[in-house]
Amino acid sequence: MSKVLWRPDEGRIAGAAITAFREAVETRWQVALPDYAALHRWSVTHRARFWQTLWDVCGVVAECRGEAVLVHGDAMPGARWFPDARLNYAENLLRRRDDAAALVFRGEDAVRRRVSWRALRETVSRIAQALRACGVGPGDRVAGYLPNMPETAAAMLAASSMGAVWSSCSPDFGVRGVLDRFGQIAPKVLIGCDGYRYNGKHHDTRGKLAQIAAALPSAETVVMAAFDECREPPDAAVAWDEWLAPFAPGDIEFARLPFDHPLMILFSSGTTGPPKCIVHGAGGTLLKHLCEHRLHGDVRSGDRLFYFTTCGWMMWNWLVSGLASEATLLLYDGSPFHPSGEALFGFADAEGMTHFGTSARYLEALSKTGLRPAESHRLADLRMMFSTGSPLAPESFDYVYRCIKRDLCLSSISGGTDIVGCFALGNPALPVRRGELQCAALGMATEVWNDSGEAVAGEKGELVCTRPFPSMPVGFWNDADGARYRATYFRRFPGIWHHGDFAETTPSGGMIIHGRSDSTLNPGGVRIGTAEIYRQLEALPEVLESLVIGQAWGRDVRLVLFVVLCEGVSLDEALASRIKGHLRANASPRHVPAKIVQVAAVPRTRSGKLVELAVRDVVHGRPVANREVLDDPSVLDLYRDIPALAEP
Repeated sequence: MSKVLWRPDEGRIAGAAITAFREAVETRWQVALPDYAALHRWSVTHRARFWQTLWDVCGVVAECRGEAVLVHGDAMPGARWFPDARLNYAENLLRRRDDAAALVFRGEDAVRRRVSWRALRETVSRIAQALRACGVGPGDRVAGYLPNMPETAAAMLAASSMGAVWSSCSPDFGVRGVLDRFGQIAPKVLIGCDGYRYNGKHHDTRGKLAQIAAALPSAETVVMAAFDECREPPDAAVAWDEWLAPFAPGDIEFARLPFDHPLMILFSSGTTGPPKCIVHGAGGTLLKHLCEHRLHGDVRSGDRLFYFTTCGWMMWNWLVSGLASEATLLLYDGSPFHPSGEALFGFADAEGMTHFGTSARYLEALSKTGLRPAESHRLADLRMMFSTGSPLAPESFDYVYRCIKRDLCLSSISGGTDIVGCFALGNPALPVRRGELQCAALGMATEVWNDSGEAVAGEKGELVCTRPFPSMPVGFWNDADGARYRATYFRRFPGIWHHGDFAETTPSGGMIIHGRSDSTLNPGGVRIGTAEIYRQLEALPEVLESLVIGQAWGRDVRLVLFVVLCEGVSLDEALASRIKGHLRANASPRHVPAKIVQVAAVPRTRSGKLVELAVRDVVHGRPVANREVLDDPSVLDLYRDIPALAEP
């Protein structure tokens, strides 16, 4: 088993919400559940009872729940959850109306704002009235081209309060990338912003907003919010304050709609084709997030929940749902390294952050800079740290406990936009083991299968979910017969959700994610997850970032490793030999690349994910679809026609 880096004491275990939930299940259903493994088995064996109990324990606000919990429970897709329920997502997030902070916003070091629960409700009320005046009703789309700021959360809540469908992109997206998304869903209202700040500089987006508006004939109303000061909107748009001016705060008319009523449309990365428009239902999203926040994250009323994210990543939607647990949301927009790498930790201290959400890439970058927040910040209230976006390397686990905080539940989490949540994640009542996700999520029948469709333990294979769950997508937009939806998740194993991750279960009940299946390497016919190589390279101080692909060579595939090195370091024979030796000794001879190439940068999506497939296409001379999804599309040109890759 992997080394235990943190173990909760008895007091923390006893006080955790997941412990109280397990005891509530034992009492209500007269079962004995001595540990988490038993609770998880019960939650997937008795799924209707589990989700019904979660609904009751979390006090979901609804017009009715209905007697039926799960209909056609063996059909995937096809199962229906709470078919008679009527509820509203926004109503469940806006229960409080006092003067405590609901949202605290920082736009780097230039903007600071606080919004109380009362003020948030008032703003949502005014936006909802303005949307109705624009003719928006249930099922209409409202799109946000916005930074992660209070207006964005309020606009999403207003749209969902009336049953409209929300979708968002961050303003660093280019015009083509936005139109590839919003153009498919035809929003009736487009809400944009005058700009955003990044690395100390204001980026004006009014020109892009005007271009997007001109190319979206469905957008009958275009609104422009102000990031830090009032600027003149483009001709096509009305200023935010002017748009809301006719409407006074009042009671919010929450539309209580069916459990599966569309809440939001999220988009796949779009690196291999047009982005898929994934439609998520209100009830499934709410229940999944309540489970992950309250039970797996131990989020309590009054906690200060933070996730470093843009509005183009599903973690923004996940973060906003924290309001349903009555947590204060800490919103940050900009560079996490401005004016220094301590920016987010200063925010944590100033606001008493209890939950710090970030990415594996950020933690790796902190480690490479040598920053030691434990020596410069108190972080007295911090109990949980979440990491996702890519697998968290064992060395990053070490870094967190050595340099950030020793008494902390570090939860590496993994799921996706597809389920607006996680398959495997954390648990404040379980130990944290080096390099492992702590456990499978409650209510999720998560397994690892081999190519023959057999469940395996301690072996690498395909991550699957064998039984339906509430946050499965309602469907894809413009996919009336569901053919594209079924092909995406159920083609490999009919009737079984195939997620596309290459994974492994561990003896402790945890999980290791080895990368995406479609980027899995196959030298000599042996499958290797890219994350296995990245994990090892994190231990080498000269290597800042890396990317590995399989290059077709002869009748086989050879591994090609691209490395970004520290300033002043060049790839010579000695360093290349040390990289190969480290991989051979700590992974296996099959993990040793045939070629190592130094590059200036690696390409990533705007949410920070490596795009191995795009690099593989460039190396093989194939066109790359949807370059707009990349943070900097020009980086791909670094990988074109590399002489070393034409040589044996």
